[in-house]
Amino acid sequence: MEFINQYKIIESLIVFILAFILRLLITKSLSKIQLKFGFQKARVLLTNKVITILIYITVIVITAFIWGVDEKQLLIYISSFLTILGIAFFAQWSILSNITAGIILFVNYPVKIGDKITILEKDYDISGEIRDIGAFFITLKTSKNEFITVPNSIILQKNIKYYSKEN
Repeated sequence: MEFINQYKIIESLIVFILAFILRLLITKSLSKIQLKFGFQKARVLLTNKVITILIYITVIVITAFIWGVDEKQLLIYISSFLTILGIAFFAQWSILSNITAGIILFVNYPVKIGDKITILEKDYDISGEIRDIGAFFITLKTSKNEFITVPNSIILQKNIKYYSKEN
């Protein structure tokens, strides 16, 4: 019995070491990609955080299998998590939808920090320079030096006119 536990400890250590090495390689690769393509540091950092979280979730799942966690119980936890994530994609006013929208804005949206945008509303357009893209809100600085926070989900729902710094 003790031999089996030592074997599980060694397997777990190997998984942790491989995950750590993989994380270091990905971090270095993202730094090279940032320099080569000129991506903003904030986007690279967020991408690195998301990849790191995925690596650690994978490590937890693999370690759970090594230590004999029942696959059915693990499947219940994973399906519960995916259900919450699915709700986040479709719930329009929830905090989860703003977090999900924030990740989408960082990874796959044409605007960057420093770009000027206009959110086209029915009654009143909101214009300003993007100062920060956070997990919940985008912060805009207006021409009157006012700061406005707009929920990320609103940015994905509304039509946006943007003026890139590069143009």
